[in-house]
Amino acid sequence: MDETDFRFMDFKEIVENLIVRDNSPSIPEAIERLFNDIANINRDSMAEMQDAQVEEMAVNLWNWAVTKRVGSVISEEQKAKLRHVACKLVCMCEGSTASEDAIRRQILMNMKTGKGWVDVGNAMMADGFFQAAMVGLEQLYCKLMQRASTEADITLQKSAMERDLFKVVSYQAEAAIALGDFQRASSCSLRCKDMLIRLPKMTGYLHILCYNFGIEAYKQNKYDESSFWLSQSYDIGKMDKNTIGPEMLAKVLRLLATAYLDWNDREYCDKALHAVNLANKEHLNPAGIFLKMKILLKSETANEELHEAVMEILHLDMSLDFCLNVAKLLMDHEREFVGFDLMKIICERFKSSEDIGKALLLHIDMLLQRKEELLAKEKIEEIIIGHRRGRKLKPELVSCFHNILWQKAARSFEVQNYAEALNWYHYSLRFYAIDKTDLDLAKLQRNMASCYLHLKQLDKAKASVREAERRDPTNIFTQFYIFKIAVLEQNSTRALRAINTLEKLITGVVPKENALRMDKDSPVTLLSLVAQFALENGQQIVAGKALEYLAQYSEDPQQVLSALKCLFRLALPKVSQMSESESRKKEMDRLLACLNKAVLKIAHSFHDENSTEGSTVNEAQWFRKIAWNLAVQCDKDPVTMREFFILSYKLSQFCPSDQVILIAQKTCLLMAAAVDLEQGRKASTTSEQTQLLNRALEEINECKHIWNILKETGNFSGDPCETLLLLYEFEVKAKMNDPLLDSFLESLWELPHLESKTFETIALLAVEKPAHYPSIALKALNRALLLYKKKQSIDAVKYSKCVRNLINLLVPDGVPSTELCPPEEIWGYFEDALSFISHTEDYPESETLWLMVKSWNIGIYMYGGKKYVSAEKWCDLSLRFLDHLGSLKRNYETQMNTLYGELVEALSKSKGSVFNKE
Repeated sequence: MDETDFRFMDFKEIVENLIVRDNSPSIPEAIERLFNDIANINRDSMAEMQDAQVEEMAVNLWNWAVTKRVGSVISEEQKAKLRHVACKLVCMCEGSTASEDAIRRQILMNMKTGKGWVDVGNAMMADGFFQAAMVGLEQLYCKLMQRASTEADITLQKSAMERDLFKVVSYQAEAAIALGDFQRASSCSLRCKDMLIRLPKMTGYLHILCYNFGIEAYKQNKYDESSFWLSQSYDIGKMDKNTIGPEMLAKVLRLLATAYLDWNDREYCDKALHAVNLANKEHLNPAGIFLKMKILLKSETANEELHEAVMEILHLDMSLDFCLNVAKLLMDHEREFVGFDLMKIICERFKSSEDIGKALLLHIDMLLQRKEELLAKEKIEEIIIGHRRGRKLKPELVSCFHNILWQKAARSFEVQNYAEALNWYHYSLRFYAIDKTDLDLAKLQRNMASCYLHLKQLDKAKASVREAERRDPTNIFTQFYIFKIAVLEQNSTRALRAINTLEKLITGVVPKENALRMDKDSPVTLLSLVAQFALENGQQIVAGKALEYLAQYSEDPQQVLSALKCLFRLALPKVSQMSESESRKKEMDRLLACLNKAVLKIAHSFHDENSTEGSTVNEAQWFRKIAWNLAVQCDKDPVTMREFFILSYKLSQFCPSDQVILIAQKTCLLMAAAVDLEQGRKASTTSEQTQLLNRALEEINECKHIWNILKETGNFSGDPCETLLLLYEFEVKAKMNDPLLDSFLESLWELPHLESKTFETIALLAVEKPAHYPSIALKALNRALLLYKKKQSIDAVKYSKCVRNLINLLVPDGVPSTELCPPEEIWGYFEDALSFISHTEDYPESETLWLMVKSWNIGIYMYGGKKYVSAEKWCDLSLRFLDHLGSLKRNYETQMNTLYGELVEALSKSKGSVFNKE
């Protein structure tokens, strides 16, 4: 049979197949089917089966669930479900005509099924079966009475039935407890208690049942219910002292007393005391005696009565530990008079005991807690002297002794009584000199050094620290005190060495066994104290190093940011006064690394739900301005300047995007892009240049986005940002040979607000290597000249430079570029320049001279190419430029005329028609 077969079987088939199986993965599924189906099955639905068959099927199912060891296959709850099904099947048979044996079987099955449901926590389901069992008991009683013949027979039958009735009622009590029905549970238990006269053997069972109920109620803080159950348990237990011993009765009474005590009402203290006295009479036990003391203390018993109770304890010859616990209890309740008196008696009574050290230490601790310091010191001296004379403390008590002394010293230190703290530490040191046991002597020396430092006793502090260093040189606190002394002695070198040692401890350079956990006492936190101490004592360089390490290793974002802010406040005045040097470069690199750390921590805080938004914004604003100011100071180091501007931009992203922030972001990105473009021009390899240009393009695109937002916040008509972005983008696209360059220029040519200077710059960029777009340069220069001419007042100097750039483009190296422009157009540009010169007096004479020489050289070039007509034409043009020279004309006139005459003579001697040589 496959494990899925159960799904296709009817109820009878499932039962028949289930009981022949010992183990199958489908068993839980079959049990669930049976349990769900039984609610819809009655005797009529199984009419084809005889009662005997149904009963046999039920009994087999019951036995399979009970007797088969299938605990690994089915759970207790599944067993309860099988019993449930079997019991329901049995109860369908015979009805009112059932035999006595059938009724007995039904009673038993109902009882066990109900108990099974109680045990798995379903008391609601159990109740129905217990009621069915009660009905069955009534039926059985009637039948037995009808056939009973003698009085003895009736008594025998009643006795048997009462045992079953007792069980059912006790089970009902358990179910009621599970359902939280105290009234019903108590009613059932009292009914069972009444039956004990006839069923004395059930006394122990009911006694334990009530005790368990009491424990459960106590755990739930139901002290009234708990006291009821425990009282019942005690009363029932007294009924059979032969089987229930006095130890158990005393245990019940102690718990009853505890319930009264925890009820937290003064009126129950008397009841608690009565219960514990009964317990101690039943069976004297240390727990009972101790509980009695607790009750007496809570009821605010007078010291005289407490003293009598203590004397009773001493007469009982209790152990040392027990007596000490009583003494601690008295002191905890501020009954010092009785407590100290008890301690004196204990110390005297147990003075020969090997455990007397416990009493002595407790006595000292009590005296110190009550500020009886003189008496405590006497006891301490007794211990030290006794230890020296052979009355040694046990090893486990030695550490306890030192701990008491150190705790007292620490309390004195906290209230700034450093001399008193030293006294307590000296006791510990004296004892160590005798005992030589395992003591953290380095820590003791460090603690003493701290006291000496506060008392301004530097030499003694140095001596203690030297001893601590000898014993534990890699301890962070040892290094901390080495550092403090170095700072106080103005020894920066040694102070820095101690800080570097702390840094090694953090990074694990020190062997692992000496490394410390990164907790609140770790080197990271100690670095904060180091920095603070250095600042308080004017050691700024030392403080800076400590702050740098603190920012590097701390995992607390706020601590890191605070350290960095302090570090920048120290470093900025110094770096601003440094001249350009390798030292300044190193300092700038260090500050750059610190700012990168700040960006990371602010980003962490920004996304941390526990951080406040306002605090994060304030931090970002502060560091943004620092990055900006450092960028401005790096005008001679553009690469570093760019890094600071980028960090300022990143930090601004954590700030609200108001106009101020948007302007700052725009400027940062423009400056970064400008630096990347400049570095790209200097790049030694193509790959490096491409990387820089791509990075610049990213910055340009981000800046364009910010610029578009910024323009909506106000009037920025005078801002050159848009023009710069156009030039930057054009440079990137031109140098990267972008296929979309033409479409980019189409929109650029149509922009109305561009000036001549912009077009001149485009022209220069268009032919700056590796870009080579002379046609774009020509078009740009033409537009520049056109814009110059459109102005009412033309700037002749700027105009002349634009003309020179244009002619240099068209006539590189004195040779006209006919590929770029026809000769006639080149001639036209010279004619335009001459016309402009003739109509203005501001044209620079040097530029006129340059045009004269340029046109003459073209003529000579034409002559060399036997283009005589053109040669004469260009030389004649040169003479026309000569006519517009001022003071320089006299220097060139004679020479130019002579050269021109020689040229004409040469032309006339040429063979053939000059005009045919063109």
